Amino acid sequence: MNSKRVLVVAAGGTLGLLAVVLVAMGNPANMGYCVACFLRDITGGLGLHRAAPVQYIRPEIIGLVLGAFLASQATKEFRPIGGSSSFTRFVLGFLAMIGMLVFLGCPVRAVLRLAGGDLNAGVGLLGLGAGVAIGVQFLKSGFSLGRAVPQQKGNGYIFTLFMFLLLILLLARPSFIFFSEKGPGSMHAPVWAALGAGLVIGVLAQRSRLCMVGGIRDFIMFRDAHLLYGFVAIFVVALVVNLAVGAFKIGFAGQPVAHTDGLWNFLGMALAGWAAVLLGGCPLRQLVAAAEGNTDSALTVMGIIFGAAVSHNFGLAGSPTGVPVGGQIAVILGLIAVFIIGCANRPVAVKRGVSVGKGS
Repeated sequence: MNSKRVLVVAAGGTLGLLAVVLVAMGNPANMGYCVACFLRDITGGLGLHRAAPVQYIRPEIIGLVLGAFLASQATKEFRPIGGSSSFTRFVLGFLAMIGMLVFLGCPVRAVLRLAGGDLNAGVGLLGLGAGVAIGVQFLKSGFSLGRAVPQQKGNGYIFTLFMFLLLILLLARPSFIFFSEKGPGSMHAPVWAALGAGLVIGVLAQRSRLCMVGGIRDFIMFRDAHLLYGFVAIFVVALVVNLAVGAFKIGFAGQPVAHTDGLWNFLGMALAGWAAVLLGGCPLRQLVAAAEGNTDSALTVMGIIFGAAVSHNFGLAGSPTGVPVGGQIAVILGLIAVFIIGCANRPVAVKRGVSVGKGS
């Protein structure tokens, strides 16, 4: 096994272990580490949505960004770049979040849910794979959001500074910040434990380029399973630890923070996977890239946060009781929107067979 594969397996295994440990320390079951859920909670903590059960500034996300930032500085991989169809990326991040909140989790949580015995997550992962496979066809036909260009160095620090601000708000607990008194947002590991776990995961994710969407994409396009080994490691380690501590419960019904509507689990994650492959990576990868100075990824994360606000303010998100009609309509419209974005950013033929790129 080469060193790169060892690194990605180590990153995945560590994430799987820490996720289960964080659950034991207070995080919701099968939600030891979920980028989508935690960004949703941060959105609520800032008052951008008022769903009382999911409001908390999650230190795991802050730690992830700070860890990735420090790693990129140490390895001289911090490069402020941007300007690659930035608003389109914001929209794709928004649409991906709509799908993830219908499913109730990001690709990382889907693996962790499956490792806890939640078979609904298996349906979601099939949808994720289908969405990525569709997106790959657009990539093969020339889809591109254009080339990012170097930015002023100060631009690359803004996202990390935003995370520092969130940490200050979490610790200071001013009256304008919201903290859930019940529900998933009220369930959390101690701040410093969660922050430390995030730092470790951030460093390892930055060094390994861990990304499930990228792994599925690379396997379909090049038969390269390198990145997927990391998610196999997440599953295996989390499964073993869950079995050891008696936290494994197999089945569809009665799973924590999950619903059993298979169609919308599938379609929600298909939307997320399709949007993410056009973006070049899943939410975890977007956070790491933003910490490395990529302002397009930072704007993508803002789109994800906006998606969380809209999902909860307009009652689109799934819940243990199922998916509301509004959420179902939003997923269908989201799939249509991603299709249009995909078509609008592919090369088109003009006179004499010359091709030009749209949206580049």
